[in-house]
Amino acid sequence: MANLMRNCRLLRPTLSLFRYDRGCSSLGPTSLMQRVQHKIDTKRQRALEGGGKHRIEAQHKRGKLTARERVNILVDPGSFIEYDMFAEHRCTDFGMDADDKKFPGDGVVTGHGLINGRIVYIFSQDFTVHGGSLSSAHARKVCKIMDQAMDVGAPVIGLNDSGGARIQEGVESLAGYADIFQRNVMASGVIPQISLIMGPCAGGAVYSPALTDFTFMVKDTSYLFITGPDVVKAVTQEDVTFQDLGGAKAHTSISGVAHGAFENDIDALLNLRDLYNYLPLSNRDAAPVMACDDPRDRIVPVLDTIVPPESNKPYDILDVVKATVDNRTFFEIMPAYAKNIVTGFSRMNGRTVGIVGNQPKVASGCLDINSSVKGARFVRFCDAFNIPIITFVDVPGFLPGTSQEHGGIIRHGAKLLYAYAEATVPKITVITRKAYGGAYDVMSSKHLRGDTNYAWPTAEVAVMGAQGAVKIIFRGTEEEVREAEEEYIDKFANPFPAATRGFVDDIIIPSTTRQRICRDLDVLASKHKENPYKKHANIPL
Repeated sequence: MANLMRNCRLLRPTLSLFRYDRGCSSLGPTSLMQRVQHKIDTKRQRALEGGGKHRIEAQHKRGKLTARERVNILVDPGSFIEYDMFAEHRCTDFGMDADDKKFPGDGVVTGHGLINGRIVYIFSQDFTVHGGSLSSAHARKVCKIMDQAMDVGAPVIGLNDSGGARIQEGVESLAGYADIFQRNVMASGVIPQISLIMGPCAGGAVYSPALTDFTFMVKDTSYLFITGPDVVKAVTQEDVTFQDLGGAKAHTSISGVAHGAFENDIDALLNLRDLYNYLPLSNRDAAPVMACDDPRDRIVPVLDTIVPPESNKPYDILDVVKATVDNRTFFEIMPAYAKNIVTGFSRMNGRTVGIVGNQPKVASGCLDINSSVKGARFVRFCDAFNIPIITFVDVPGFLPGTSQEHGGIIRHGAKLLYAYAEATVPKITVITRKAYGGAYDVMSSKHLRGDTNYAWPTAEVAVMGAQGAVKIIFRGTEEEVREAEEEYIDKFANPFPAATRGFVDDIIIPSTTRQRICRDLDVLASKHKENPYKKHANIPL
């Protein structure tokens, strides 16, 4: 009791002061709330203004939208819910603790919204705030939405526009990048990840986009590189511009780092909305199915005459693809890179499908290092996210030459083989013309667990072309050689040897291709196949 009384006496001055404050304060509960609300509104307005009007104007003069303008175009109107608008960095070095160095949000807008009514998580870097540089606070914001996206099973889209690591924070900024990289890896194959480069992305920052499923760029205003032109000049004495070193053209047609490039910010964001419609939310979801007004049993007469009678004459495989799919709609992935193979998304009777096709217009459709890697990456994405794969085959083999052999065509070609063999999603293959040698095996053949394999009457399934084969196996007069070629064509350069052995399920009239594929997709919708248990496989990287 004595202790209780003593504690009460000690509390009296505090209680008295509390009564005094309440009695003397001119702010009642309503006024106090208004004062707090005013502070919240002021902070919120400052966050909405980013780095300020003059920096926003500078951003617009470069032909670029602001971080928030980009988000508003990407998502459905009014659907964006922002996180951590009031987050600020805690750096005190190099004058960073000054009021004019702190901005609510700290250079990145994060949250979730809807694209055509489907949830998506977004981070959009704000170049008007410290050049969009990544601080520890910036990184924590990005990691938070990535973690939640994994928890709920929803894709992440990153709109990159950043000067790189915030130098004033030193290793904390580098740690922030590593935290993001770790999440990119954990999310791989679980939720789709898309990067859109809308400004600079240099140094360690480039590895997050490189780890995502798709990387797109904006022409003339975006670039990706490990070391900039100044470093290149100092080390190698090369004079190179930002765009030549790491611009959209370099990465979409030469390096293959980026999967596509768009004309401007608005074009890029609208195309991302289109791509998003093809993708499931996570690996637990089936491929999206949309309402379709294109008859599933539509006959396509143009396919009956699309392959030239001369086996060495090119045609455009895109004509075959677009004639077959719903409403001729095809979202091509990497259209400017490794053009001898075509990859992209489309729909068959409303169902999302991945399309792979050899392109006879480019290098006769031969597989080489770049096309093998391009095809393998796409096939593995489709398999990871339950998207059926349709393959159109017209391949005379692997591209010969010392540059290919020394560059590792054996190892890189094995990646495409591996991807098809590993895939457990529905796989439908149509051989339109040539299917020669090991390339026949690689291109989703029946031997790699193809579900349905068709051949058109123009198909030639053989070890190699008749002329090359006869030169190897036969010696004789010119007339005898010609007769041997005809014999070889009759025996091997047609679809029957494969059909009689069950390596193709049917030889079909080309005009019925759409009808057949739609029917097969319905049958295969309930397909369930699992690979043997393993920690992970060891693809020939």
